[in-house]
Parts: sequence; C-alpha cells; structure tokens
Amino acid sequence: MNKIKAALFFLTTMLVVNFVNAQSIEDGKKFFYYEKYKSAKGVFEKLVAANPNNVDAVYWLGQSMIAPDDNKDIAGAKELYRKTLEANSNSALLTAGMGHIELLEGKTQDARNRFETAISLSQGKNIAVLNAIGAANSDFNIKNGDGAYAVEKLKLATTLKGFKDPETYCLLGDAYRKLADGGGALTAYQNALTIDPKYARAKYRIGKIYLTQGITQQDIYMQYFNDAIALDANYIPVYYTLYDVYYKYNVVKAGEYLEKYLVLMGEDEPQACYFRTTIKYAQGLFAETVTQAESCIAAAGTTADPRLYGLIGYAKDKLNDSTGAKSAFEKFFQFQKPEKIGPTDYETYSRILLKFPGNEALAGTYINKAVEADSTEAGKVTLLKSVAVKYEAQKNYGEAANWYKKIVDLKKVPSKTDVFNAGYSYYRSGNPQASIDVFNIYTQKFPEDVLGFYWVGKASWVIDTTMTLAMANPAFEKVIQLGEPMTDKSKIKTQLMTAYKYMIIYDANIKKDKPGALDYTDRAFLLDSTDVDVRNYKTSIPKLNMNATPAKPKTNAPPTPPAPPAKPATTKPATGATVPKANTTKAAPAKKK
Repeated sequence: MNKIKAALFFLTTMLVVNFVNAQSIEDGKKFFYYEKYKSAKGVFEKLVAANPNNVDAVYWLGQSMIAPDDNKDIAGAKELYRKTLEANSNSALLTAGMGHIELLEGKTQDARNRFETAISLSQGKNIAVLNAIGAANSDFNIKNGDGAYAVEKLKLATTLKGFKDPETYCLLGDAYRKLADGGGALTAYQNALTIDPKYARAKYRIGKIYLTQGITQQDIYMQYFNDAIALDANYIPVYYTLYDVYYKYNVVKAGEYLEKYLVLMGEDEPQACYFRTTIKYAQGLFAETVTQAESCIAAAGTTADPRLYGLIGYAKDKLNDSTGAKSAFEKFFQFQKPEKIGPTDYETYSRILLKFPGNEALAGTYINKAVEADSTEAGKVTLLKSVAVKYEAQKNYGEAANWYKKIVDLKKVPSKTDVFNAGYSYYRSGNPQASIDVFNIYTQKFPEDVLGFYWVGKASWVIDTTMTLAMANPAFEKVIQLGEPMTDKSKIKTQLMTAYKYMIIYDANIKKDKPGALDYTDRAFLLDSTDVDVRNYKTSIPKLNMNATPAKPKTNAPPTPPAPPAKPATTKPATGATVPKANTTKAAPAKKK
C-alpha cells in the first residue's frame, strides 16, 4: 500500500511539474512582454524552485531581476546564473545571460567573450541564444552595448531554418535605434508585424521612433500608439508613454492614461500612490497633493517613495508655506538616492533656503549641485542666474557678483550682459578691484565697446581717489579715443562726459597742465554745453595759478595713455587753487540689458 501511495505521489508531482513547465514559461514571458517584471519574476521563481536546472526558467528569472529601471538586482541575477552554470556549464543561454550581466558591470570584453562562447556552444543555430545576445547589446540602458554586434547576430537568427519569431525582429529594430538608424529600425519592426500582425510591441516601437522626432510628428506617433492599443488593449507600456507625452500640456488626458496604466499594472507598480499624487500636483491641486502624499507615506511607512516628500515640498512652496516646504525637502534629500535627485530639486530647495537667514552658504552648496546635475550650458546658466538675481534683490551685491562671475567662467562665449552683470555687481558691492578684473575681461572680448573701459575707469577712480596713481587714466583716455569718432554719441554721453571730467580734474590738479585741462573742457562743452560742471571749469581753469611747467597743448588727436607708475606715488598733491571735482554722486545707471 505504501509503495502504491508513493508511486501515486510521484506521478502526481511529475504531472504538476510538467504542467507548470509546459504552461508557465510562456506565461512568464508574457508578463515580461507586458513589462510586468514582478509578476514575471514570480512565475519564474516557482519554475526554478520546482527544477533548479531548468535553464530557460533560470535565464528568464535573471532577466526579470535586471529588467526594471528601478531596483535592478544585478548581483542577485549574477549569482543565480553563476550557480546554475556550475551544474550546466554547456548552457549557451545562461552563458549569454552572464554576458548580459557583465555588460551591466561595464566588463565589455568579458561580455563579448561570453557571447562568442554561447554562439560556439549553440553552433550559432539557437534563436533564443542569439535573441539573448541581441537583447543585451541593444538595451538602451547599457551604454557599452554594441548595437552593430546585436544587428549582426539578430540578422543571423532570421536566417535559421524554421525562423518565425517577431521578438527577434523587434530586438533588431531596437538595435538599429541604438545605432540611430531609424530606417533600419522601421523595417525591422514592420517585419515583426509580417510574422505576427497582432504583435503590439512592434507598432508601439514604431511610434517611439517618431516620438523622438518631436511634436511635429505627433499625428504619426499617435496613430501608431493607438494602433498598438487596437491590436492589444492590455499592452501596458503604451499607456505609460502616452501619460508621459500628455503630462506637459494636457494633464487631464495624462491622468486618464496613467489610470489605465496603473490598473493594468496592479501590484507590479508599487508606486501607484505616488503617480496618482503627481497628477494632483500637475492639476494645481496643491493642498490635495499634500494630503494625498502624506496619506501615501503613512500607508507605506519606511518603504515610502522619497519622491512623495519632494511633492510635498513643491506643493507647500506653491502654497507659500516656506517652513513646511523646507521641512519636506529636508526629508526628500535625506531619503532619496543622490543619483535620482535632479537639478530642479536642488535649485528649488536652495531658493527656499534663501528665505531663511543664515542658510546662504548651504543654499549655495545645493545650487552648485544643481549645476553639476544639469547637462546643458543653458540649464546651468539659468540655475546660476536664479541665485544671482535672488542675492541682487536682497541688495547683497557681493554674493550676486560671485554667482554672475560663475556664469562668465562657465559659458564658452559669455555675452556682454554676462560680463557686465558680474563687474557691475562687484562695483556696487564695494569691491572695485574685482570689478576691474571682470571689466578687463569685457575690454578684451569687446575692445570696441566704450562700456568696459568706462567701468574700469570708474572702479579705478574708487581705488585711486586722489588720482595720484593715475590708475583710471588709461581707461578713461580709451573711452575718449573710442567715443569721439562716433557720429551718434547719445548712447555713450554719460561715459564720455565722465571721462572728460576726470581728465579735466587730473590735468588741472595733478598734472598742472592748464592747456590740457582746457582742451578737455572744450571737448566736453561741445558734447554738452549745459553741463554745470563743465561751465564752471570754463570759468575757473583760466584763473588757476599752476606751479608746474605747462604741458604742450593737446591736439585734436586722441591722447596717448600714460604708462602706469612702477610704484605708488609718495608725494602729496600740490596746494593752491584747485578745480572743483565733478559731481559724481549721480544715481547709478540702470543695469545693461
């Protein structure tokens, strides 16, 4: 009797195992096709538990472990393949799978050796093995995958006897896309549909080709996405893509596609609560965003998606709750992985920090992180400028200048405005030497523009208030040299008049050159005969009794800039009658646009 029971038990077990093997490999692959990797993993885990040497199940289990964009278990998949290969060393499929792992680890040559070994073991006649090699090398998330190698091996698969696998052609299309060969990709996807006209993935992939070409191709890619849904209403990836497409300009439509995606994904999407909260935020329902995000966090506990804290921070910032926003962002940065933090996160948090005195240095740290995270020059400049403008609004011109200077240093071709903003901010902050250094950059890049020389002169005059070092002379003489030949002097009148007045005062009080002072006075008078300072000079300079030997009268030619003194002068200005200084306390000019 016991022998009969044992025999029946064995027979029943074998029937169950055979049924699972016959049905569930394809069931698991179907979940994988729909990108329900958690469900796929569950199926393959049961198969492997029933038979650890089921190499097909082991291969697909490993693929399910490394497929998700988030939470890839590369180490776990590698150990799975390694352990199974010990007992199945001639498995071409697992060898190819191990090559996939090595590509993910950046071991390009080791991976290639694995792939070639797998081809040798299968004599190049196993479609599943060639597909595995193609999938690894056409994976968009693997930068060192070889698209051309994938094309070569996948083409080989299509030539094998009895070939009729649409997956191969879809992988071939992916490989062509990786090579930026849209035409080759389109043909491959169309070939997949020739084999299986209901293969929704191929229609979806064609739509993705046109999606990369921008909004001008909207009618085309939407047609293909809708075709994919018509072929298979359960094809999940298309719904997420449509949610993403509409999110920026039609949040209601985006929400509809998101809900379809989440319903089909079920438990395979652990962050469904987060996604539904993003729609609240996108709809401008900021109070509801906070409430729902807090509910999601309470339900998930320690496994809550850190992005929920970020959403609370953004929403509370919109609600003008700076304290709440600051607290939420602190938790976001505490729990989120650094590689998942974007430049906007850093920039927003730094802007919020600036609302709390004493956090300026910390805010600067985060904006620097934002700049590092942004991949574009334009994006980096926007971030730097956002902080500079903030400091400028607070009249903290020194810090504003430092951030404007970072823009100058960052840009390959800084504009006049970029350099001006930095130099002028340093001037307003009371740091004339830094202003001179920046405006010297301006004069080098734009040598025909009066403005740079003017501000070098102004800042130099702040340092050399007595004019005894003649620091501002070369710059102001250059202003005159550039400005006088201009037919329309209306735009540079302020700069030119300031240069004239400086030279009048210098020649009269320091150089004791009455003819020179009068010459500059006459030039200034021609520019603006109503100027009070100039009218006073015309009256007072002829009356001066100058002790120094008069210099030779200047001609109409632009003056030659004097050489700077080797070291600061130590003699005091001569006493006696002096020309009154020009009125230099006028309101600062508006920022250059």
